[in-house]
Amino acid sequence: MPCVVVLCSCLFTVLHITSDVLAYENLALHQPAWQSSTYTSYTGADLAVDGQYTDLDWRGGQCAVSDYGEQTAKWRVDLGAVKSIHHVFIQYATGNTVWDKNNYLTRYFLGFSVYISKTTKKEDGVLCFRDTNYTRATIPNPVNITCPYHGRYVIYYNNRTHPPYPEGYSDDTDIDLCEVEVYGCPKLGFYGESCSIPCPQNCLCHINEGTCLECLPGYYGHNCSLPCHQNCYCDITEGTCLDCLPGYRGLTCNETCPEGLYGPKCESKCSVNCAVSERCDAKTGECIDGCQAGWRFTTCYSKCLSGYYGPNCKYTCSENCRYQDCDGKTGECLTGCQPGWRNTTCEEKCGDNTYGWRCQQTCGNCSNGEPCHHVNGSCPSGCDAGAYGVKCKESCGNCSNGEPCNDTDGSCTSGCNAGAYGVKCKESCGNCSNGEPCNDTDGSCPSGCDAGAYGKKCDIECRSGYYGPNCKYKCRNCRYQKCDGKTGECHNGCQNGWRNTTCDEKCGDNTYGRQCQQTCGNCSNGEPCHHVNGRCPSGCDAGAYGVMCKDSCGNCSNGEPCNDVDGTCPHGCDAGVYGKKCDIECQMGLYGPNCQNNCSNNCAVSKQCDVITGECIGGCQAGWQGSTCDADCVDKTYGAECKQACGNCRNGEPCHHVNGSCLFGCDAGVYGDKCDTECPTGRYGRSCSETCGDQCQGCNRFSGVCELGCLPGWTGQRCDEPCTFGNNKFH
Repeated sequence: MPCVVVLCSCLFTVLHITSDVLAYENLALHQPAWQSSTYTSYTGADLAVDGQYTDLDWRGGQCAVSDYGEQTAKWRVDLGAVKSIHHVFIQYATGNTVWDKNNYLTRYFLGFSVYISKTTKKEDGVLCFRDTNYTRATIPNPVNITCPYHGRYVIYYNNRTHPPYPEGYSDDTDIDLCEVEVYGCPKLGFYGESCSIPCPQNCLCHINEGTCLECLPGYYGHNCSLPCHQNCYCDITEGTCLDCLPGYRGLTCNETCPEGLYGPKCESKCSVNCAVSERCDAKTGECIDGCQAGWRFTTCYSKCLSGYYGPNCKYTCSENCRYQDCDGKTGECLTGCQPGWRNTTCEEKCGDNTYGWRCQQTCGNCSNGEPCHHVNGSCPSGCDAGAYGVKCKESCGNCSNGEPCNDTDGSCTSGCNAGAYGVKCKESCGNCSNGEPCNDTDGSCPSGCDAGAYGKKCDIECRSGYYGPNCKYKCRNCRYQKCDGKTGECHNGCQNGWRNTTCDEKCGDNTYGRQCQQTCGNCSNGEPCHHVNGRCPSGCDAGAYGVMCKDSCGNCSNGEPCNDVDGTCPHGCDAGVYGKKCDIECQMGLYGPNCQNNCSNNCAVSKQCDVITGECIGGCQAGWQGSTCDADCVDKTYGAECKQACGNCRNGEPCHHVNGSCLFGCDAGVYGDKCDTECPTGRYGRSCSETCGDQCQGCNRFSGVCELGCLPGWTGQRCDEPCTFGNNKFH
């Protein structure tokens, strides 16, 4: 008996399998498998029941792998019929590294469950195992799970749908099953280590102990000896129908499944991959007419294995397919053909004078135009004249008198034509002197080299800076010191100060520098400047200064010349400029020699005057006159341009030259700041400060004399004396 270690509840156990269990058969091997999602075409569900798991990397092509980021992971294998199961072996992916707490795949394995069911639904079956206690450090791999039940489907399940999760769990879950093996008895009705002991009649018994767990369909009672109603799973004690046999439905299981449905209660749909879509056996779900192209097994739910295609996957992919993998339906090679083959199924050799990978290489010049080998491109009967090599793709050299070369190694048996040398006459002679031919064996030039070349074979161009026969001359004044190896011409132009094609002539015509495009300055007595840098050997003409005498002197005092080296003016500047070189115009508000004078504050535009004369730009402010606006208005005038006349200021004094006001008051008869307003009626005298009497008629604004006389009763010049009785009359 096996040694059992109980790790969880009494519902399920994890085994250490001993050798006496090996008599049980792997019921899952090569059976149809399904999973809820698939990562790539090479990680399908069938890889977990193919018997191969030497490579435990999930990318190694031997493991069933689902998509990333899933919240639930479901995988199941169809055993083909209800079987008596002993235990389930699971090998999870390890990434080919040590399986311990540091292996990142442990977090995806934690929390898994295993079910045994007679249908594809785990809810219809029994729970064999659910992980609730393992950690990343303790979860075993591989794992053996005892499960002494009867069922057709073994279901692996994991989920991450109800956070929070225990420590170490991943946030999502994956299927990474490298192998699932389901061990048990291949035939119902037997038990024991070798599945050789018959169960009681009509009984599904415990695989180890032989006790009845359930009756075969159609029987009930203590020893399963009583027949149930036809097509019925009945209560094992009372015989009442609990469920129908596959292929039937209804309360008494007397209705057969309609076309397209099968199984218990007719709840399962026939596969759409049946040859006649959704037409299958009502009991087993087997497709009556077989599978459509690309599908296999009796229920047609599994895709063809790699290397097979067609109805029921009965055809082998062409051996000419690359990796021998093809489309499961059409047989088309998915990754192209092996070298030498073409079309979708890779059954046609390369043609049209092509060979090799994708028939993209062109055949050489095979003898008499025959095609080359479709795989390697070799010419079976040798090469046409003028070609050589295994594939006849090499062209003969310049053999003597045009004779063909050896079609194997390309050698010229009678030597080379003039101008060629070497065993295959493929090398061209160098530039031998006067065009004479080179030695046809080693290519040497017996009389030396033509201009532009040197070396034993005259096949080396002159080094930079040299030219001529055997490169014996140095380039002249070329830019970058590079010249034509044959002629010595400077193709990149000349160095500064030189001209013509070989750059051996200095600049002339009063020029210097790059391409002689710069003009000399004003050198003393008109002598030429230096042809390279433009300097004047004997200094500058009057009025010029600087190394190249190209700078003009400033406005030195009285027009004297500046220093011809630095341009300074020894005796200062003329009016309007300042600075050592007298080349800076006066700043606003200054004028005169060396800009030492300030513009008048009385300029119309404040402190803006001519930098040379000091004359105010825009004229003077009100009350001022003269070119520099430094003189007051005169002749009793004031204001803008002194054009306004003063009023009658007291004692004939002049008014203020700016605003025209009379500083000491007005003469008689006028008033106001400018004494230009006549006294109003009833007032007279200086600044109209006197008041005429009420008795006065026609009061004079200057003297106050009543020019029209007095009212009755008054007398005097200003009518300010009352009449005396007897002397004056009342009127």
